[in-house]
Amino acid sequence: MEMASSPRTVEEIFKDYSARRTAVVRALTYDVDEFYGLCDPEKENLCLYGHPNETWEVTLPAEEVPPELPEPALGINFARDGMNRKDWLSLVAVHSDSWLLSVAFYFGARLNRSERKRLFSLINDLPTVFEVVTERKPVKEKPSVDSGSKSRGSTKRSGDGLVKSTPKLPPDESFEEDDDEHSETLCGSCGGNYNADEFWIGCDICEKWFHGKCVKITPAKAENIKQYKCPSCSLKRGRQ
Repeated sequence: MEMASSPRTVEEIFKDYSARRTAVVRALTYDVDEFYGLCDPEKENLCLYGHPNETWEVTLPAEEVPPELPEPALGINFARDGMNRKDWLSLVAVHSDSWLLSVAFYFGARLNRSERKRLFSLINDLPTVFEVVTERKPVKEKPSVDSGSKSRGSTKRSGDGLVKSTPKLPPDESFEEDDDEHSETLCGSCGGNYNADEFWIGCDICEKWFHGKCVKITPAKAENIKQYKCPSCSLKRGRQ
């Protein structure tokens, strides 16, 4: 069912990931009616597998414990008739993305730090299965770069374009160091770490950053906000 020899290099692992992803995407899009029919809730726990030869299969999980590879979500068929078809397919897509990543990094366990980073970068350049199934367009954020310099510009972006001024980095700072600085940013509401894939908004009063979902601000709402005040600052201003 699997490759005779496990992929070892970044390129081999990414090729394996891409093939499995292609198979899963096909099951959930082009072959969706066949896939839907195979996921009979009356059957035992079923899994959706994507294979390195770009074929997919709905079958029972591996019997050996522990399995040779990380296993896909178990029992995807049980929820089929209890959910809206589109929602069910989206749920299977999310679990499939998680499985694809787990297999890739299972193979990549012996890679060094820079190789793992390169592997994830290659994977991240592809739309997720969830994005394909739900027809969402992935938003790519690229740092603004001053011509002839490695330093990031004098803005820090949150989500899909909301900008807040931040001090400019010295010219000799690298992107990796700048990313490390951003990774230390915590949400002022939930305390979660900064993630460039999520929408963030910065308070212009206390200068704290927040997940948009934590303060109930969407990218569309943010476009019309000239000066954002977080709930805490708004409450303080109201008392004065």
